Amino acid sequence: MQNKTIKTWSWLHKWSSLICTVFMLLLCLTGLPLIFHHEIGHLLGTEVESPEMPADTPRVSVDKVMAVAKAQHPDRVVQFLFPDEDDANVWFATMTPTPAPTDDFRTVAIDARTGAVLAQPRFDEGFMWVMFKLHVDLFAGLPGMLFLGFMGLLLLVAIVSGVVLYSPFMRKLEFGEVRRENSPRIKWLDLHNLLGIVTLVWLFVVGATGVINTLADPLIKYWQYDQLSAVLQPYQGKPPVPEAERASVQGSLDAALRQVPGKALSFIAFPGTAFSSPHHNTVFLKGNEPFTARLIQPVLVDAKTNEVTAAPPSPWYINTLLVSQPLHFGDYGGRPMQIVWAVLDIATIIVLGSGLYLWLAKPQGAARRRRDASKPQDESAVTS
Repeated sequence: MQNKTIKTWSWLHKWSSLICTVFMLLLCLTGLPLIFHHEIGHLLGTEVESPEMPADTPRVSVDKVMAVAKAQHPDRVVQFLFPDEDDANVWFATMTPTPAPTDDFRTVAIDARTGAVLAQPRFDEGFMWVMFKLHVDLFAGLPGMLFLGFMGLLLLVAIVSGVVLYSPFMRKLEFGEVRRENSPRIKWLDLHNLLGIVTLVWLFVVGATGVINTLADPLIKYWQYDQLSAVLQPYQGKPPVPEAERASVQGSLDAALRQVPGKALSFIAFPGTAFSSPHHNTVFLKGNEPFTARLIQPVLVDAKTNEVTAAPPSPWYINTLLVSQPLHFGDYGGRPMQIVWAVLDIATIIVLGSGLYLWLAKPQGAARRRRDASKPQDESAVTS
């Protein structure tokens, strides 16, 4: 590789790394507890657990669950209803003042077998909520998400440029060699290069999926515009369905499961909410396998009649988003994958921290010496 090419790649690696490093460190530090959010929730006592009962205990209807939730907050509406991912015996109802998107929500956890209220957990406070908000949007909403997405793009540039530079800069050393007899800065440089190349694939995957996740809101809005506008054309001009005129929610769920057999419920979005229309109970179904459980298919059920209006398959960009979310946090392979993700996260923290240290601890006067060497000598120096 020619010197000019190396300088170009070095410039790209230096500045893409420097600009994104602080934010990537923040994301790695906040992402570490999020990998074990369920386990930390159990330790903190914030996870809802259903009481032990015989496996064949019958379940109450979804309408009963809705009635119990409404009784807890009669001045609110149910936006979403969904079973717990890890315990199907627990239903969660998200309740807000109006169907419109808002941060003012209450959650009611209900036993699916008895209809008893198990808890009213708050997901908008506490240590894990702070970690989540910092990791997702820096408490800045969509602008914060898009900003972190741009930082993720710079990280990908830093990774690619680092790979390009690895060979010419390490050609005189054995792979993985750390020159312990040299100065601390040289030892950290070798360690930085070693851990960087070891974590290369993982960091690229996590960085790329993180960038995709920051586009969740725009992708969902485009999906609704792209697919639902034609489906909802017959309902244009009609008022939203009042709660008193809505049919059974259990009937909506049963109709959706008949329409798309072999699926399980992910969540139900009610009329007027962000994931539905003013006229439908939108039932989101998922597969039963570890991979297909991450892919959802909406079934639009008329809230008045419980007739299925449409069941469009999710487009490729939504499937990409849904697959990237659990991959980003290592949710596919259980505890072993969580541990691997945590180890690689810690290694990445060392890579980012050492990169920052190498820039801050560069030899004093190095830049001045390079500038002096590039200047032409004056006439007296030449003649002498």
